[in-house]
Amino acid sequence: MARTDGGAFRRMLQRLTSDADTLDAADLTEDAERSGAQRAAECTSGHPVEVLGRLRSVEFCPQDAEASLEAELFDGSEGVTLIWLGRRRIPGIEPGRTLRVKGRLAVRDGRKVLYNPFYEICSAEEKRTS
Repeated sequence: MARTDGGAFRRMLQRLTSDADTLDAADLTEDAERSGAQRAAECTSGHPVEVLGRLRSVEFCPQDAEASLEAELFDGSEGVTLIWLGRRRIPGIEPGRTLRVKGRLAVRDGRKVLYNPFYEICSAEEKRTS
């Protein structure tokens, strides 16, 4: 009689009974770990970080305000706010895009923030094989 892997069965059952947001967060976390990026939840202020995740939102500042572009990157564990100073728009920076970002982490109003991060827009193939 063949033995079944209880862990595999539990994972399959979890995937069948979990909601879409939970499954998406788990997939993002797996992609980040496979690529060698850090988990946002484990990053601390003042240290250089590299995070891989998906843009949840992008906010453009009004024309009469100082130029800045703000986006929220989610890696499955936690969100990181990305702020580009002096920019109103950046081609390719839009909700749903997967980015790899690097910079020194700060905390502003209790949120993790990267100012003017180096970024790389990733395709589906890149994030899975990085």
